[in-house]
Amino acid sequence: MITILLVDDQSLIRQGLKALLELEPDLKIIGEAENGENAIKLVTELHPDVILMDIRMPIMDGVAATKQIMTQFPQTKILVLTTFDDDEYVKAALKNGAIGYLLKDTPSEELAIAIRAVNKGYSQLSPGIVTKLLNEFDPSPSIPDNLTELTPREKEVLRLIAIGAKNREIAEKLYICEGTVKNHVTNILNRLNLRDRTQAAIFANTFLGYLEENT
Repeated sequence: MITILLVDDQSLIRQGLKALLELEPDLKIIGEAENGENAIKLVTELHPDVILMDIRMPIMDGVAATKQIMTQFPQTKILVLTTFDDDEYVKAALKNGAIGYLLKDTPSEELAIAIRAVNKGYSQLSPGIVTKLLNEFDPSPSIPDNLTELTPREKEVLRLIAIGAKNREIAEKLYICEGTVKNHVTNILNRLNLRDRTQAAIFANTFLGYLEENT
């Protein structure tokens, strides 16, 4: 059972999400908060697995709440669910530790799948948000030294991360075990000074041409 905390200043939104998500047998709503300050209090009391976090709220917004929660409870997975895809909000939320960023018009079935994915540690981003983030990069950036220093196998893994492959899929494509893939991902993050898989995917897409030529 995945326990979920809903954080949104609109009660109708919370009620709607609760009604939809509780149709899923493995998802359980254990708390609701109308602002970031109350969310922090409930996280302290309830220790949810996943938080669905709105961005624009009174008293304390979702970005500030995400930062504080991830500082105190780094094992918690925060999935931002908002009507806003503003670049600054996206970057701030991800920088502060959110593992995903989806829009509220995401179909309920896809939202349930995203919750299960982030609970396992996989990043989830709406396609339009990924495009916005990628467009910020220089279209022809110089290749950083730490990327060229990756082993051939690490470059293969990074290239597959760039196209959205999960660990199991990478293992199947490269004929290695999933545990080995996890070790490669950890080494890649350390070598490239990246925080998580989301940052790795964005980084890899920036240098996808290089990776395709060198794997």
